[in-house]
Amino acid sequence: MTLLVVTAVEAEAQAVRAGASEVTVAAVGVGAAAAAAGTARLLALAEAAGSPYTAVVVAGIGGGFAGRAPVGATVLATRSIAADLGADSPEGFIPLDDLGFGTAIAPADPMLLARLHAALPDAITGDILTVNTVTGTAETTETLTRRFPAAVAEAMEGYGAARAATDAGLPFAELRTISNPIGPRDRGAWRIPDALAALAKAAHALTA
Repeated sequence: MTLLVVTAVEAEAQAVRAGASEVTVAAVGVGAAAAAAGTARLLALAEAAGSPYTAVVVAGIGGGFAGRAPVGATVLATRSIAADLGADSPEGFIPLDDLGFGTAIAPADPMLLARLHAALPDAITGDILTVNTVTGTAETTETLTRRFPAAVAEAMEGYGAARAATDAGLPFAELRTISNPIGPRDRGAWRIPDALAALAKAAHALTA
């Protein structure tokens, strides 16, 4: 398997390289749009060069839902879901799927997910939400918790990279380590260095 690993920022890419130096890793930018564009570009360039990738993993740090994924945990997405892709209405948020314009849900490839989970048996599995605005209030946290009972974490790139991989016909997975609890914004509760260290440790699964 020729794996492409994409991250949002270089600090995450460096952490992955520290744990899996033989894997191709690239920081493609923050957010779903940057992740989709950057991943698609790298896949196209590799294919044009005659050395295509055969799978894509988005890796990095993220926020964890209280009671589902504590700070320091490693999580694997069963699905990457664009949580805020849809329409607002007086009755509440309408997901893209309900609007009939496509899907906001990108299931992880079962075989790739199983391979990663076998190498990371203590990892928590569940939905990872892709958001354009990181959650910072109790109200939004409660809404997301209710709307997505299987969600364990949120980040900003998974769905975008998943769409690029899916459009290229490639298997996809998302791997995160938890740096902070999702909820009211409290920088004092963030453990970014610890989450990056956990990401470096978890990266061995990418070569298993």
